[in-house]
Amino acid sequence: TVALTHIQPGPHDVAVLDMGELGTIRIELYPELAPKTVARFIELADQGFYDGTYFHRVIPGFMIQGGDPNTKDLDPRNDGRGSSGVRLPDEFSDYPNLRGTVSLANTGYRGSGSCQFFIVQQDTRDLDGHYTAFGKVISGMEVVDAVTQLEIDTYGRYGPPNRPYPVNATIEHMRIERAGSRVAKAEPGAPASAHATAAS
Repeated sequence: TVALTHIQPGPHDVAVLDMGELGTIRIELYPELAPKTVARFIELADQGFYDGTYFHRVIPGFMIQGGDPNTKDLDPRNDGRGSSGVRLPDEFSDYPNLRGTVSLANTGYRGSGSCQFFIVQQDTRDLDGHYTAFGKVISGMEVVDAVTQLEIDTYGRYGPPNRPYPVNATIEHMRIERAGSRVAKAEPGAPASAHATAAS
């Protein structure tokens, strides 16, 4: 695709999601695809916005969705409706929605994305061009798989449908690992982009 040719070799900033006992998900961010989305995502992560949120919509074989601040309260009925208070312009591309692609969720209307995001568990190419893709999981896809294996309230008996229940898939902490800091720490002669392993 054209979008793939726009992505530089790196290194790129990486979002590190600490999922507690489930493990860690590392997402390489691509400002070449979606500069405004990546900038806002980093800004929110730096503010601790995502800490304590959980993946509230989980559909095995499709994707896991999280990033809603409403998941921090004790009322599951409002999960999926929260935002950061800022709407982002769509930054659509032909980047392929393959396993591990990370995109900004929206409500189906133009310019409705804010802070919620989803990680594609299995290739879903019919999403291409309809969501702002802004990154890719470079390690921790086994954690994404583990989230889909939690018990899920498919029919919404205890809140919105497709929410893991009774065990939440919580992002205990999200931090941004800056590309520059990794380059500075690299051993002499070692490749700076040592993080760029394929999603398993």
